[in-house]
Amino acid sequence: MTSYWLVRQGKGGINAQEMIDAGCLGVDYIGDYDIGPYLGAGAKAFRDALNGVYRERFPGTSTMGAGSALGRLWTACEGIQEGDVVLAPKPDKTYQFGVVTSGYEYHPGTALPHRRQVDWRDSFSRDDLSPELASSARNQMTVLELASHATELARLTRVTDSALALETVIASEVEEQLAFQMEKQLEDFLVHNWHRTVLGRDYDIYQEDGVIAGQQYPTDTGPMDILAVSKDGKRILVIELKRGRASDAVVGQIQRYMGFVQDTMLEPGQGVEGLIIALDDDKKIRRALSVASNIRFMRYRVEFHLED
Repeated sequence: MTSYWLVRQGKGGINAQEMIDAGCLGVDYIGDYDIGPYLGAGAKAFRDALNGVYRERFPGTSTMGAGSALGRLWTACEGIQEGDVVLAPKPDKTYQFGVVTSGYEYHPGTALPHRRQVDWRDSFSRDDLSPELASSARNQMTVLELASHATELARLTRVTDSALALETVIASEVEEQLAFQMEKQLEDFLVHNWHRTVLGRDYDIYQEDGVIAGQQYPTDTGPMDILAVSKDGKRILVIELKRGRASDAVVGQIQRYMGFVQDTMLEPGQGVEGLIIALDDDKKIRRALSVASNIRFMRYRVEFHLED
């Protein structure tokens, strides 16, 4: 199945046109160092093999920072599959899109030495995006999967699923947007009002270089909704949001993300916790959480007032 990705070609898309002209996507992260020999064994093996190299090149980098950078480097160079669709944001507020056609290539001495060949097709304007997709695309991470917007992107790009009837795409998109909109709005609201919530007293949303990077934080099993760090730096919090009643399936989902944090991001003395936020729960999830002492559950409440 085709996946959709946003890959920023340099800060602010400054290298986008260069990469488009070269028929490539490119990232940096580790500089001139051939990572080809370390690919092919999966994300964890890649991070483990290159962690020492990365931290030698960037002294003072935390385990969390190194794991994050190496995870995104792996995603760009191997996690994105041939046949997947990539979007390259450009400074003129358009998105070039194309299909990945090769594996990893190393181009030393360039601004973005770690590359994949791409058959760049066409572009569309930021104004063509739904509010939900536009919100996700504003995320400043270099590599971002756009799985929740696959139907909309299939319509915008028209490079895959050509046999799918248009009316099926439209119907699926309407259903997807109705289901997704509230969850995305809940996530955006929580991020934008973090400092006003009870969570903001004890935790900060994870940042990289002063920019929020903990919203839709990528892992090798999908993006987590929010990643936060306690103000004393000792606890890493994984947050999963559900727009309605949470089922027990979300417990396994959040445990996967917590396992990723445990394996790749923790410093000595740090621990990982989970938090599920939903409108309501049921007996199944209460039973599941009763034996998961490091996962909490919180309810959200929506209030609507009209005043003269």
